[in-house]
Amino acid sequence: MSKAPRGGSGDGRVHLRDILRGVVRGIPETAGTLRGLRTLLKVRLGTQPSVGAVLEATAANRPDAPALLFEDGRWSYAELNAWVNRLAHALHGAGVKRGDIVALLMENHAATLACVAALAKLGAIAGMLNPNLRGDALRHSVRAMKATHVAIAGECVEAFADLAPDWSGPAPFWLPGHGPVACPAGWTDLEALAAHSASGNPASTGSVELSSPLFYILTSGTTGMPKASVMTHRRWLSSMAGMGQLGLRLKPGGVLYCALPLYHNNALTVSWSAAMGTGAALALDRKFSASRFWDRARHYDATAFAYIGELCRYLLAQPPSERDRAHRVTACIGNGLRPDIWQAFKARFGLERICEFYGASEGNMVFVNAFNVDETAGYCPYPFKVVECDLDSAQPRRNAKRRLVEAARGGTGLLITEVTDGAPFDGYTDAKAGESKLIRDAFKPGDCWFNTGDLVRQQGWRHIQFVDRLGDTFRWKGENVATTEVEAALRAAGIEDCTVYGVAVPGADGRAGCAAICSEREPDGAALAAHLAGQLPAYAVPLFLRRVAAIETTGTFKARKQSLRDEGADPARVKDPLYILLDRARGYEPLTAAIWSRIQQGDLRL
Repeated sequence: MSKAPRGGSGDGRVHLRDILRGVVRGIPETAGTLRGLRTLLKVRLGTQPSVGAVLEATAANRPDAPALLFEDGRWSYAELNAWVNRLAHALHGAGVKRGDIVALLMENHAATLACVAALAKLGAIAGMLNPNLRGDALRHSVRAMKATHVAIAGECVEAFADLAPDWSGPAPFWLPGHGPVACPAGWTDLEALAAHSASGNPASTGSVELSSPLFYILTSGTTGMPKASVMTHRRWLSSMAGMGQLGLRLKPGGVLYCALPLYHNNALTVSWSAAMGTGAALALDRKFSASRFWDRARHYDATAFAYIGELCRYLLAQPPSERDRAHRVTACIGNGLRPDIWQAFKARFGLERICEFYGASEGNMVFVNAFNVDETAGYCPYPFKVVECDLDSAQPRRNAKRRLVEAARGGTGLLITEVTDGAPFDGYTDAKAGESKLIRDAFKPGDCWFNTGDLVRQQGWRHIQFVDRLGDTFRWKGENVATTEVEAALRAAGIEDCTVYGVAVPGADGRAGCAAICSEREPDGAALAAHLAGQLPAYAVPLFLRRVAAIETTGTFKARKQSLRDEGADPARVKDPLYILLDRARGYEPLTAAIWSRIQQGDLRL
């Protein structure tokens, strides 16, 4: 493992003085802290109303306060609630009922959020599809969600051609979204239906239970095609309390700027709940732009923003400007901000609070930097362990008594979290896939723990620091990439013997994709790149190829990836031919020492 990076006090550890300092600084925000504690208690006792009911209560208490900002549109809480109600009545009149799953294929738009809220009031479930998915991945995702309906925005209408052969449900719902396309013949124009629907709160809101699914988020997990993880009303409201009210601590009248996609929990759960939990506004953008980020934050008069780690690195890489601090932003919330840029990022943009958190879409608990300590993923009060693991099998080690072994204090290991009544595992829509994430009889007979699949460093005082993904899945550009999906695309190109893994790239967060291919001939770099681009989302296309004589396997025929990962893509360490994808049109070309040197020096960014 790499040398431990700095922690709250510069030594990789979190100390009591760091926490006490955060407590003292948080005294002026005591009211918000108490609000968060009350909400958490009500969630634990099962007395907290559902998400739709929270929106209704906020609309009643703060009707004129801004709730949602999108491009040049502004909706107060009363206006947003009325719009959501019209959509809910329209959807119900069109046959959507409690427990139905409506797959949403649309980019970020105010209507996307309104649809999720409308389904929440009906007790139905929003299936959040990545609008970049096409082909087999899209069809699989809709099947994984067990969708009963689909709703498609104008910019994604053409994607239904990939679904149509397998779709036996009702005609798709249509919303304008960002596309100039009119409602296709035979589809249901949801906007037109909502325009003529009632705006009063639907009676169904009051019958929605905390344990009810709110929406599904697609996650690659550790293997295979995307799986649909379940986000319940309980978990969303716990996020509202823990990450929003206790962590970020927005104030009424504040504005949280979010340029992250709504099919990610960072946007749909963390950002939305943090805003609504304090009566603040969510400012939603269609897409992230590093060069326009602060202009957009100023456009919305934001006081906070949501991030993933790579976003922060992109912002820091922008040319310094005298306007870097010309904004009202004092705080941000997200995950993946690496310790090596934490201080520089905070200082350059004048941030007072970085609410870093750690959590998985399918996980049962979250770590939150509630005490505003530097360079940590935060604190968690619930039971967790950091245990020794085998990097080849991506499984925890067991001792002679068949029990797990905790990693050394302050060391690095696999994070596991205990599954209890207070911290349940909601899992996936696929029960078998959910069971595969659980570790039973870990420390005593009958206990049950969730395997996060992540390596973390213990920092003390129940704080952790994220280190890396374990196993087949790696993280690149803020997305989890499932190697089996990439391998399937390679095999479709005629490369039968291959394995895919992530490699570290100087100056970049996460790991870039590298495909080791067994081939006697030089690959057709342009043709292979074009094929992969047509099969995979952009972030999943491998940036590197390594041509090997054979793929080394274990006794159970699994590829041995650890040595490949360790060698990375450095031509000085790898004796096999290496290729890099710098230009999609040119395709894969030889990776030379000169190109690698430019990457190391930061002259060439991937």
